[in-house]
Amino acid sequence: MSKFNINDTVNAFSELGEQLVSPDAQLMQIIETERQYNAWFTPQSVMNAVKATGGMLNKPDLQLWLNRYNLAGHGHKKVGLVLAGNIPLVGFHDVLCVLATGNHALIKASSQDSRLITYVLNKLVQIDASYADKFSFVERLENFDAIIATGSNNTSRYFEYYFGKVPNIIRKNRNSIALLTGDETADQLAALGNDIFDYFGLGCRNVSKLLVPDGYIFNFFFESIEHFAPIIHHHKYNNNYDYNKSIYLVNRDEHLDNGFLMLKQDTRLTSPLAVLFYDTYTSLQQAEAYLLQQTENLQCIVTNTPLKTNNQVVAFGQSQHPQLWDYADGVDTMDFLSNL
Repeated sequence: MSKFNINDTVNAFSELGEQLVSPDAQLMQIIETERQYNAWFTPQSVMNAVKATGGMLNKPDLQLWLNRYNLAGHGHKKVGLVLAGNIPLVGFHDVLCVLATGNHALIKASSQDSRLITYVLNKLVQIDASYADKFSFVERLENFDAIIATGSNNTSRYFEYYFGKVPNIIRKNRNSIALLTGDETADQLAALGNDIFDYFGLGCRNVSKLLVPDGYIFNFFFESIEHFAPIIHHHKYNNNYDYNKSIYLVNRDEHLDNGFLMLKQDTRLTSPLAVLFYDTYTSLQQAEAYLLQQTENLQCIVTNTPLKTNNQVVAFGQSQHPQLWDYADGVDTMDFLSNL
């Protein structure tokens, strides 16, 4: 395969996508057993991630995406990747970008999510053997030409210190927010439940805060997400729920509670697990001004309202189904890699 032949790249990754959408016995085994290594990676969560990744790798979108870039004459660089492990396959898009630009991926996988990414890349090699020497899993990153590292606000300072001398993309904490108007239907609010609860709320694309109009009554919202109640039976989620509830009760913090999710008015964006923060607005202009002010802290905004914003806006239920061109932190990874 020549790295300049977009059709070969499209064919290989679309075939991979089809195999992820219809998992074979080996992948089903991994999906079923991941929770032994990471209690958050339930079969349902892993299946959701595998199918979302497979759906993203469809032929029309791959062609549309790759044709945006001039990939001729580039490549052959060694790109170090520090992958996150908060949700299954969360680092795959970075690996895809490196391979699609003809570069070599030096992958430092998260211990939380190393088995899935290994399986997926081995499957890619079975589809197209020319990828066999295009990636390496490493314990320690060295001899790299560029870096893409994903971590927290704390680790980003460490990354900037160690990797600042080479071209880099260093990602920090981000959160997602939902803007409600009070006109949402039960179906829309039920779909918002997926944005909140998929992957137990551990992803940067999960909604951690609501922006609601002054005087908003939450009864209808709670009724619409009631079918997510079984989440409380997951022991780690339940531990977080109990812990945060006890703190709010001891401190006499005002909050709403439906038995599996607490709502608390708070100016912060990052809510604890099993808690959703909310803030109110008096006009859509005020809400837009707030969202613009938070641009650097937001991954995406979930709403059905047209907005003036610098962030990606998605419909209810779609935050965890990014498309190929929905780049983390709004930084065009392909543009960065194709111009190394």
